[in-house]
Amino acid sequence: MKEAIEFEDECEVEDVPVSPLLSVGRRNRYGSVPGLDDEELASPEELEREVFLEEWGPVLMLPVRGRRSPVQPSIDEYFGVDWGAFASVDFARGMPEFDKARYKAARLREELRDVLIMMQTISDRLPKAKGLVLELVRTGVIDLEHIQSEDMYELARRYLRAERLRWEIRRLGRARTARLRERLAKLLG
Repeated sequence: MKEAIEFEDECEVEDVPVSPLLSVGRRNRYGSVPGLDDEELASPEELEREVFLEEWGPVLMLPVRGRRSPVQPSIDEYFGVDWGAFASVDFARGMPEFDKARYKAARLREELRDVLIMMQTISDRLPKAKGLVLELVRTGVIDLEHIQSEDMYELARRYLRAERLRWEIRRLGRARTARLRERLAKLLG
């Protein structure tokens, strides 16, 4: 009888006997809110998505330059890209073949756009006489090294770059037109 009393003394917690049916419960590792069931709380994936949007939201809102196409895939945030009929062989046959010159001209147009934006930014800081200086630089009367103002130097340098880009875009367009005429002449033969 003495052994039973000692066993009961070891199992008592604050004068309350411990039931053998009592089990140790696991705590929710994400925490809980008093008064709410765990099913009502946001899932870990939802919380990660919220943190991702909060951290990368400003970057994701930046405008994106890229090729415009009348065919756009439908994108679902859970299942990814659903190309549907656009992944078919018939669609691939209807797509024009890749034109290297056209691609290069598109990239040069983007670069030209960037150069023109930078020229406008620099031009706003300069006096009205900048047109005369740019004309003298374009004709070769003065070189870039003769310009002492840093802003005018950068404007003239970017002006010459814009002129070279325009010339290259026109050259690519003429070469592409000549290739298309040549191909058409072969077809009509």
